[in-house]
Amino acid sequence: MSEPTARTKPHPASPPHVVDAAPGQQGAAGLAGVLLPVAIVLIIGAIFVSVFLAAFHDPKPHDLPVAVVGTGAQVERVADGLERGLPGGFEVKGYADEGSARQAVQERAVYAAYLIGDGASSELLYAGANGPTVTSTVTGAFSQVAQASGDRLSQQDIVPASAGDSRSMSVFYAGFGIVLAGFLFGMMTYQMAPRLQYRWRMASLGAFSVLGGVVVALIVGSLGFEAMPGPFLGIAGLVALMAAAIGGTTMAFMRLFGKAGMSLASVVLLTFGNATSGGTLPPAYLPGWLQPLSDILPVGVGVRALQGLSHFDNDGVLAGVLILASWALATAAALYWRDSHRPHRRAAV
Repeated sequence: MSEPTARTKPHPASPPHVVDAAPGQQGAAGLAGVLLPVAIVLIIGAIFVSVFLAAFHDPKPHDLPVAVVGTGAQVERVADGLERGLPGGFEVKGYADEGSARQAVQERAVYAAYLIGDGASSELLYAGANGPTVTSTVTGAFSQVAQASGDRLSQQDIVPASAGDSRSMSVFYAGFGIVLAGFLFGMMTYQMAPRLQYRWRMASLGAFSVLGGVVVALIVGSLGFEAMPGPFLGIAGLVALMAAAIGGTTMAFMRLFGKAGMSLASVVLLTFGNATSGGTLPPAYLPGWLQPLSDILPVGVGVRALQGLSHFDNDGVLAGVLILASWALATAAALYWRDSHRPHRRAAV
């Protein structure tokens, strides 16, 4: 009788190791590969040209707030004169005295203050830090009003531009630069490290934001071009929040919409964001359909906060911090949700 044959128990298989699927390399081919890039780029270019031309081809103010100090009848007379010179251009607000009107200009509640004198002279208070276009608008309009009344008009710049920023354009260039950097960061982080874990990707975004804030503050502040006289830490903090909001938004577009995310981010942030930032002209100069974007998109609220910190008694700083932080937190939450619900591919070790 033969002895039973020994049986070898099968070795239990090693548990599968879960790894993220590498991004596919598939793309358009044939005629689609030839024409699709052309169509996408031309559409983005057409949007860019159309939006910027709509914003800046013939800039005129729409309800630009200005102050007038005088009696009710005098305020009405000035408002009528401004309306005849530039219909719909100004929102006239009556102020009781010079002190309150001066403070309103310094806080950018108004863009100029017209002080009606007792005799044959009047005075115009304005803020040169608002830029040469705004200065030209208000001085020209109120000069016509004074001339029509037979008054001699004296002018005083009570918030001048900084010595290193004679045309008040540095905030636009700084804003545009941080938008471009944030867009490139959000795009490159997924191109160079597509399988980076969420916590490390957030650490990378944080490092980019903090370092970006410090670098920009060094360049535009007293240690660089002296273009923004605001405090170093304040400028660095605001720019860091802008970088986090813009970089995080670009990352969210890329993560949620895939290949289309880059195009969407370029349109929303680079085109609409920069066109409505208020860095070249105040939002009151924008067409009505573009004005609301300056109070919502990260670029506009960041630029206003930087201007307020540097020149206008912190105008827009609190709102800027809250809105930028909300953008950064919302995009971080969207990325966390997307990463926690992404499909996984199982591969045996």
